[in-house]
Amino acid sequence: MLYPDNSVDKLGFTEVKELIKTRCLSVMGQQMVDRIQVMNNYDQVVKFLSQAQEFKNILENDAPLPIHHFFDIKTLANKARVEGVFLSEEEFYQVQASLTTVFAVISYFNEREGLYPNLEALFEHLPIEKVILKHIDRVIDQKGKIRPNASRELMDITAGIAKAEQEARRKIDHIFKSATGSGWTADGSLTVRDGRLCIPLLAENKRKLKGFIHDESASGQTVYMEPEEVFTLNNKIRDLEFERRREIVKILTALTDELRPYTPLLLSYHSLLTKLDFVRAKALFAIDIEATMPVMHPEAKLKLVNARHPLLLLSFKKEHKTVVPLNVQIDDANRVVVVSGPNAGGKSVCMKTVGLLQMMVQAGLLIPAAEASEMGIFKQIFVDIGDDQSIESDLSTYSAHLSKMKNFVERANNKTMILIDEFGTGTDPQFGGPIAEAVLEALNHKKVKGMVTTHYSNLKIFASNTEGLENASMLFDNQQMRPLYMLEVGKPGSSYAFEIAQKIGLPQNVLNLAKNKIGNSQKKVDTLLIDLEREKNELYMAKTQLEKQQRKLNDLMQENQQLKTYYDENKRTLVSEAKQEAKNIILNANKLVENTISEIKATNADKEKTRDLREKLHTELKKNTVKPVAPKPTDEDIKIGDWVKLNDSETTGVVMEIARDNLIIAIGDLRTVAKKNRVQKVSKKEVPKEVRKSYAGNTDTLANFSPEIDVRGKRGEEALYEIERYLDKALMMGFGNLKIIHGKGDGILRKLIREYLRKYSAVDRMEDEHADRGGDGITYVYLK
Repeated sequence: MLYPDNSVDKLGFTEVKELIKTRCLSVMGQQMVDRIQVMNNYDQVVKFLSQAQEFKNILENDAPLPIHHFFDIKTLANKARVEGVFLSEEEFYQVQASLTTVFAVISYFNEREGLYPNLEALFEHLPIEKVILKHIDRVIDQKGKIRPNASRELMDITAGIAKAEQEARRKIDHIFKSATGSGWTADGSLTVRDGRLCIPLLAENKRKLKGFIHDESASGQTVYMEPEEVFTLNNKIRDLEFERRREIVKILTALTDELRPYTPLLLSYHSLLTKLDFVRAKALFAIDIEATMPVMHPEAKLKLVNARHPLLLLSFKKEHKTVVPLNVQIDDANRVVVVSGPNAGGKSVCMKTVGLLQMMVQAGLLIPAAEASEMGIFKQIFVDIGDDQSIESDLSTYSAHLSKMKNFVERANNKTMILIDEFGTGTDPQFGGPIAEAVLEALNHKKVKGMVTTHYSNLKIFASNTEGLENASMLFDNQQMRPLYMLEVGKPGSSYAFEIAQKIGLPQNVLNLAKNKIGNSQKKVDTLLIDLEREKNELYMAKTQLEKQQRKLNDLMQENQQLKTYYDENKRTLVSEAKQEAKNIILNANKLVENTISEIKATNADKEKTRDLREKLHTELKKNTVKPVAPKPTDEDIKIGDWVKLNDSETTGVVMEIARDNLIIAIGDLRTVAKKNRVQKVSKKEVPKEVRKSYAGNTDTLANFSPEIDVRGKRGEEALYEIERYLDKALMMGFGNLKIIHGKGDGILRKLIREYLRKYSAVDRMEDEHADRGGDGITYVYLK
């Protein structure tokens, strides 16, 4: 049950149906789209969704379905039911083409039996009577014309017509040739007048030839005559054509009689074609909106993952924009989501997305959300969106809202989805807020599920303290002063009324006056919400950075473990190989010594021979001598403040910081990072005096540099010049953020500075100081 009746229009469901209709091939399919309704039967919903999903798979991944012709054969079948009535050639052609499509589709699915079970169910137990097609094919050709040999009589009549036409043509050609030779004819050739072939004669010669004049030229100088001999033949042809028409009617009547017993089957075939066109249109629309089939549950609940509003998605596609996805869950634990946040922040779109996608699912339509999304079945959907004031019913805007709330409270149950936009507005907030809270409490007692949007603080507080209700907020970038259109569940959101008013350009004195008029408690709550959101964003950024570092640490530890494992595995092999090599060296050395002694003895210790043997022994010793490895420089070799030179250049600099194997080196005003093994330590004497002097100056600048500059009272050009020099120094010294004090005034200097800084690629973002500490009179600049 949908309440009120116009809820389908409020949520955009009617527009969705119109878009699906444009993708239908037939009027029957469009009529079926018009009959789409939100269903409550779980099995029926799943069946319709599965059919659309299977057709979508065919369109995306399989051979095209042989759907070429969609005609309204239901009307033709009803016409054929009447005794004595016959179908025309064109009507039989439509039946023929439709049956060809039906049989081709059934054959297509039979070849893929079991792949698309829900689509196969459309023609389950549907008999295939190809005898109908054979009867029609015997009479009607592929172009929709009656065959000349449809009957013996028709064939004879057709042959007689052809023979008579040939004889008539031969005779008129002969007469025309003779008349032309006699100079009786006018310029031109044979022509047709009143369906008769005529000879163009000069008017003065019209009595020289017997025949019937059918027409004359505008000038009266030419007459168009049908010769008497040909006139008789043409009359015979016309009689034969009448006879042929009577024979065709006889054939078509007989064919209609043959078709009549099959009219119930034709109606079934018509139903199949209509359903195929309908499902095909739904599948095409699903492809256009990137829709999928969610996980379905019979219970009343939903979980949307990366969901998008289909109409917004199509609109943004044309403009080459992207829609921010929605993630929300509504179940027995968190039944009603109370959404707050800034105006134009996307609250209503968020709620409409939930309502429209729920309607689409229960109407058997695929939705633009991730496949991990889960959807249930709601027996009732109650909607309160927009202004329903009525002069005829004497209802104001607030009265119309209250009337709906009355129906909600009376009719709602735990199978009901409620969608209420700007809950409680339309009257004095002092009374509207408590009434809205009371209605929400009554609905919560009935275990309803759904979503409401509000700006009222009492509803935010009520939601945070009540079981079954969950606060949520639309995120807002308070640095760029723009909505992010992202729903964050778990905390209420600020309306950012003053911030948005300031961005729009409302005078500062008006804003200050407004701030003084609101209560201190309300101001404190709003300030706390803004600070909470900022701190949460900072925590999120810190968490993200920590996770990134943790991943890097895990990778290093894994790499270290792999190296250790490799070392342990190869250590035994290396030791074994070394022992074997040493053993071979010893054996070879023993042989060499024994051979040397033997040769010395054999030569009776000849001096020359002995010297040669000693040299040979020394050479072999050298081969097996291990060269000492030069000790690698340790961390203590290079310290902070040491001078180093890059190996691949003559550039020298001072070590400012040591981070494991990395050195942060100051080279003049610049800072660079280099590996320890890419530099070598040099003495201070080896560094040119000019370099040492420039470093001494830079050290003093670094020690005295403060990340804060005050340009109040300076002219625009002077302030920009100072800021540019200041920014360059900050970048060279590695500072991450700066503080620029420019004052408030009329905001001209602030606007000039910010526009100038936006051109800097090194600037990441800018934001105001907190309102209690200077507000928009101070700009924080964050560097990349």
